[in-house]
Amino acid sequence: MEKVAVITDSNSGITSEEAKELGIFLLPMPFMIDDKEYFEGINLNVEQFFELLKSDRTISTSQPSIANVTDLWNKVLKEYDSIVHIPMSSGLSSSCQTALMLAEDYDGKVQVVNNQRISVTQKQSVKDALMLANEGKSAKEIKEILERDKFQSSVYIMVDTLTYLKRGGRLTPAVAAIGTLLRIKPVLQLQGEKLDTFSKARTVKQAKSIMINAIKADIENRFEFPREKRVIAIAHTDNLEAAKEFRKEIVEAFPDYTEDEIEINDLSLSVSCHIGPGALAIACSIKE
Repeated sequence: MEKVAVITDSNSGITSEEAKELGIFLLPMPFMIDDKEYFEGINLNVEQFFELLKSDRTISTSQPSIANVTDLWNKVLKEYDSIVHIPMSSGLSSSCQTALMLAEDYDGKVQVVNNQRISVTQKQSVKDALMLANEGKSAKEIKEILERDKFQSSVYIMVDTLTYLKRGGRLTPAVAAIGTLLRIKPVLQLQGEKLDTFSKARTVKQAKSIMINAIKADIENRFEFPREKRVIAIAHTDNLEAAKEFRKEIVEAFPDYTEDEIEINDLSLSVSCHIGPGALAIACSIKE
């Protein structure tokens, strides 16, 4: 049986400690903060990141260097026959396309999964890949299964402040000023390749209702998998207590779920730096 390793990046929200527990390999994502390079989970944790973000430091995201990717692959292939590499969505970063290009030199031993996921849905893909590998599936078969179901997921994100979207050039100063004055809280949608505007709300309560109803609509109209294969999860940016309260509301809206079934995660820092603290997200995806 093929011995398959699973690799992902820290955009999945998986920490180095969780990676060890799961038995996977983690590629930390780099950040530039005031021209100094940091690596998520190595010399930059979540708390430090938000302290720097709130202090108006210049923060930009990047992709792992070619050397970091290939060095990890080469190290892992000394112990494993093949690799399933699960990067963040190709619609949000060029790191996926870079990995696909690099994998061409590995004679099929590295299978790069382009299944358009990030954060909690990417994390679910990692768990699925592990399960499929333990069942004896080859790296190529795992890639095909994960990409087959890549559109069977949704993420909805409530942005608490427009400051960071403005700072990143995603809003003009005039639109951001009007939005802040009116206290608009955009709800963003990640469905497939892009992070797009889905709706807008005036209050947190309204935004949460919009997100819950959007997931309900996806379950009824888009998803093709039954309840036992459906995973609902929450993510947040420096907003844990609100995420816990949101989980209670989700259980009320989906009474066939318990609180223990709905995992709470930190939203990946590559998304957090663009939307800022105080965000809440709900995601639904297939469990293979």
